[in-house]
Amino acid sequence: MSPTSAVHPVDLEPSLIAPNLYSSRRTGLRLDVAALCSVVVVLLYCIPAPLIVPQMTFAGRPALLLSLCLFAWWFVARLSPSLLLVGRQPLRWVTLFYLVSIMLSYVAGLVRGLPTLEANRQDFTVLLTFEFLGLVLIAADGLPNWARLRAVLRILVCSAAFMAVLGILQSVFAYDVTQWLVIPGLELKGALTDFQARGEGGRFRVASTTVHSIEFSTVLALVMPYAIHFARYAATKLARRFYGLLTFVIAGAVPMAISRTGILALGIAMAIMFVLAWNWRFRYNFLILACGLTGLLVVGRPGLLGTLKSMFLWADADPSIDGRTEDYDHVAAWFAQRPWLGRGPGTLIPDLYMILDNQWLLTLVTGGLVGVVAMAALHLTCLWLAWTGFRRSASDEDRHLCAALISTQILAILVALTFDSLSFTTFSFTLALLSGVCGAVWRLTHPARTVRTSTVRRLLE
Repeated sequence: MSPTSAVHPVDLEPSLIAPNLYSSRRTGLRLDVAALCSVVVVLLYCIPAPLIVPQMTFAGRPALLLSLCLFAWWFVARLSPSLLLVGRQPLRWVTLFYLVSIMLSYVAGLVRGLPTLEANRQDFTVLLTFEFLGLVLIAADGLPNWARLRAVLRILVCSAAFMAVLGILQSVFAYDVTQWLVIPGLELKGALTDFQARGEGGRFRVASTTVHSIEFSTVLALVMPYAIHFARYAATKLARRFYGLLTFVIAGAVPMAISRTGILALGIAMAIMFVLAWNWRFRYNFLILACGLTGLLVVGRPGLLGTLKSMFLWADADPSIDGRTEDYDHVAAWFAQRPWLGRGPGTLIPDLYMILDNQWLLTLVTGGLVGVVAMAALHLTCLWLAWTGFRRSASDEDRHLCAALISTQILAILVALTFDSLSFTTFSFTLALLSGVCGAVWRLTHPARTVRTSTVRRLLE
């Protein structure tokens, strides 16, 4: 096959041509990038966020530490002559720019002089950045083919459904079921959950295994398009029904968080898929099923939808909205002091200063204009990669998956206006994985075989 030939579905997996082809060359243990990314997802969703490795900060969550190991694996692959990734990958350059912006801001913070608490928070943020970028890069360069890519996304959907079930149980029984997920050997940093009162009639917000209800609802909104994807395109009828059930569970759990951001995020994701990826028949079916789910919530959780409705109708009277707008004067003052590189990553500590419920403004204050440009470049590059994969894809299934990746980036850009999204590790590392998948679909749909086949080798062959 010539270097400029069209995408071949079996570039990397001869066994897909026919059963048992090259079976003697296949390994029983498949410890590859897809397997370890799947482990990261399970650890991220199924272990409560406050559980960390003893004597560490929240960067010591098991999933995050594994992501740091993945960064080391990717770095070794880039340096080793036998493992060198020869194909192009735009995400490598934009993540380098993002990392450089963080480090320049870090130096700017040191130059201005930092109290111990802020200096420690800078170190924590830099460590978190390496963990974040490790997951982005290893997913972009390490997922070897469509089959393994879809395997990771199936684990993502199943793990999100598990988290959704826990949130539903919390809401229905007002009982924190996550206490049964405390693993011996891990340290509990803070409370497992906080049922925050919201609205009238004793309504309260739930967070499942995340640290906040907003994070819980937005993570489920991020995953929802992928649940729909497998409900449409799973290989068997039974599998499609199974993922259809998981889709209902995930969608039904979003209102349990009683979060405007979560409802808006779900609406944005579904609107993008509605316009970009679905035919009219599926659109009608989706609307019918959405009405059915709404009716089920009305019957099963009386008053819940009324609470959500009042949150939107009376948003101008909500003190949280006023608090967000009052932050603008403080942001203007901080920005005027250090416009280019900011105060230093992570130095706007809520206990010392304020909670800034806007990731874009938070990045502007702590990373300056350079940090905002780097963050925007990361989102826009992933968006372009997913769109390129969408245009190149020959099958409806692949186009639908790329549309889901497009919805992820647009959703992340918009919800960053409503809360400090990258401060919540379940959300930010879900975004990291899906951003890396954008790079993977760009690579797997590239016309040059050298790009399609450039990937990180397995740990065990």
